Amino acid sequence: MTISRKQQICLEETPYYHCISRCVRRAFLCGEDELTGRSFEHRRDWIVEKLKQLDGVFSISICAYAVMHNHTHTVLKVDRESALNWCDDEVIYRWTKLYKPSPIVDRYLNGVKLTKAELDVIAKDIEKWRHRLYDISWFMRNLNEGIARKANEEDGCTGKFWEGRFKSQALLDDAALLTCMSYVDLNPIRANIADKPEESDFTSIQDRIRHYQKALEQTGNRIEAAILAPKHLEPLVGGEHQNKMSGLNFSLSDYLELTDWAGRAIREEKSGAIPSELAPILERLNIDSRAWLDSVKNYGKNYTTVIGTREGIKQFTQAIGRGRKWFCTSGYSLQIYQTSPA
Repeated sequence: MTISRKQQICLEETPYYHCISRCVRRAFLCGEDELTGRSFEHRRDWIVEKLKQLDGVFSISICAYAVMHNHTHTVLKVDRESALNWCDDEVIYRWTKLYKPSPIVDRYLNGVKLTKAELDVIAKDIEKWRHRLYDISWFMRNLNEGIARKANEEDGCTGKFWEGRFKSQALLDDAALLTCMSYVDLNPIRANIADKPEESDFTSIQDRIRHYQKALEQTGNRIEAAILAPKHLEPLVGGEHQNKMSGLNFSLSDYLELTDWAGRAIREEKSGAIPSELAPILERLNIDSRAWLDSVKNYGKNYTTVIGTREGIKQFTQAIGRGRKWFCTSGYSLQIYQTSPA
């Protein structure tokens, strides 16, 4: 039985969520159909451009993404506090980037004097929109519906384009976030589409690498270039920048080196020993290196809705109102990586 979305998302416990959408038809979302020879590669651009647009509208930032042949991955960070602090005009401005304003809102935007009843209607709409602008379901709805309509029109058909509602995983700590982001960015390598992260088209890691290279050419400063993330991606600000600016709790250099090593280990189909220069990032997050690599390699085999330590998962299940029996027996709360002893 499916679990309602409100029982999978708890912003009090974590702002980070991994979302997966899969195409329902045999025809590709992207890529090339071997049967007909028809190419759908241009649809990858649709998705990336839509993600960029939504990042500028919602109070939800993108940590990682990968656009594959028949499914997409997005790792999202919800910033509820920012949305709650927006002024009313900011909420209206963002919402009307996606939806046509009602006649009353249109009159308000044009400076027409409104009655108290009309202002009350607008106030109720603003609060409704404010909530939706930090709601993952509304983010994914805007991403998937637009792509489905365009694909159906191009294919000359009607009906469902996506398999069903998107799947989501709660990422309870930095270790879970790092594991999930690496898994998402390495999807093309696991699928034998690319050999290296920088060659993995339509992934966030390729975006980060290209942006870093461009920023390095412009600034000549490796440290400054490393924290200048693409506008549509959450920056990586570990190390000396930690607690000084908003972003994810590990540095770009650590993340790129660790993910590159994991990608080579996966392609060679061996566990290997993690190089000494890559150990610190895992040590800081209290993760056993072999268990981490095994988690990245086998991340998609056992789908779970909660990723974290055993205690973190227990706390999350209590927060969403699930009982101890669900925590102990449900496949939805499996712990797929192990932490080393404290």
